[in-house]
Amino acid sequence: MSTSNPNLKTMKIIKNKIAQAAACLTLLLPISSCTENLKLNPTSDITVAGFWTTEDNAKGAANGMYVRFRDQAATDLFTWGESRSGTLTYGLQASQGLERYFENTIDPNFAGPTWLRMYTVIHDANLLIKYVPEITFTHEEEKNAILAEAYTMRAFVYFTMAKTWGGVPLVTLPTEGYDAETTFRTRDTVEDIFAQVKEDLNSALSLYPDNNLSAAKATWSKPAANALKGDVFLWTAKQMGGGNADIQTALEALQAAEVPDLSLQVNYDDIFRYDHKGNNEILMAVHFMDLESGTNYNSDMYMRDDQIPANADPVVLEKLGEGGGLNRWGPSPVITSAFSATDQRKDATYLSITIPNEQGQMVPYAHVVTKFRGYLDPSGRRFLDDVVLYRYADLLLMIAEAKNALGQDPSEEMNKVRLRAYGEDFEAHRFVDMEQEANDEAILEERLLELAFEGKRWWDLLRFDQAFAQVPSLQNRPNDQFLKLWPISLSTISLNSKITQNPGYRN
Repeated sequence: MSTSNPNLKTMKIIKNKIAQAAACLTLLLPISSCTENLKLNPTSDITVAGFWTTEDNAKGAANGMYVRFRDQAATDLFTWGESRSGTLTYGLQASQGLERYFENTIDPNFAGPTWLRMYTVIHDANLLIKYVPEITFTHEEEKNAILAEAYTMRAFVYFTMAKTWGGVPLVTLPTEGYDAETTFRTRDTVEDIFAQVKEDLNSALSLYPDNNLSAAKATWSKPAANALKGDVFLWTAKQMGGGNADIQTALEALQAAEVPDLSLQVNYDDIFRYDHKGNNEILMAVHFMDLESGTNYNSDMYMRDDQIPANADPVVLEKLGEGGGLNRWGPSPVITSAFSATDQRKDATYLSITIPNEQGQMVPYAHVVTKFRGYLDPSGRRFLDDVVLYRYADLLLMIAEAKNALGQDPSEEMNKVRLRAYGEDFEAHRFVDMEQEANDEAILEERLLELAFEGKRWWDLLRFDQAFAQVPSLQNRPNDQFLKLWPISLSTISLNSKITQNPGYRN
């Protein structure tokens, strides 16, 4: 006798249909595929709307939103936020086209990750925002928390897409059927996208039931939403003419995010370790766990066992440990020339491997990112560290940035970060308030040292208007300012003629 549950089977079918609808919405599937997949003839009495009846339904859907978001955090967020910033260069392995990023030769044929899966996350958020208000919860604050998280997630995803491509199609309702008018949409303006991001953040912050961080720091919380709000308003202040009004809003949000539960880890390396997830420095991270997810982006920045040279410095070999992954790209001179010898962040960020040449002199062999080096089990090295979106040191440096933009002294926040970095050698690196431009240079440099390989550097360079000054492959290319935005892939445009290419790129 079968023990399968036909209702559960139908729910799975419905969820698949919803995901297909979201894919159609992103304008990346042919019309025939969309229309065929969206014939929602039920196989039982359960309908899409009928699924949204209990708080368990809502909690399950919220979990699904985070699972699909994790797919983006595995590689794409890093690609958009770091790969073109100059912090990476060739590794030992074949690069498989990754040089198109750090050499800044992207074009519509090689456009990087598309926005397809980002819209599936938005679709999840849209469903929650539409249906959860009508569900009865035992505790109203749990309903409000789910809604707040959905609004925050939608804000983060649109914020990321706006920084990447500029204007994108703005969709705030779930796609639960097909018609050409709603499925094939034009790009809304970047101003419209940021207006929605700010509105969503205001909605979220009004709904969070408390100001606590989430238990595992793997879901959105009010402090994390305030960190995101500060990030958003710093961007609009500097890139969209928001000026001091937006800077002041950013500073207030960032200071509101600085809750008592946050603290800097004494040992910088501890922040990122697999067995130290959700530590007191984390505001928000994307959770990776064995048997739940695949590996993340650092598997392409470590090194295979058979490529670890036995004649390298024994101290470095001990720090490197057992190999794993593939060294497709690694730290560039932008990183390797930036750290002082007394900075504890250096070895926790990367290792430089040298080997003796024929004359016995030690010469460079490879550089390996160690910040997200995973852990070892009997099967080898596993790259399942959490991908950190916001942490306390990042928050402190954004506060310093906002203070400096308003003519205030950023020394307190800068020195909190440097004290942890330099320890007994801190006095040699104590930050002293200078004039505004010099302070900005110091803050941007500190963000490089503190946040290397965390998917922040490209956005930082754009926000400080330093991409063409500091990215080696963009220097002496003043006429290529269009590269600040990514191209729209040809596959996206070919499936929807209403999507126009970003200026400067040729289809």
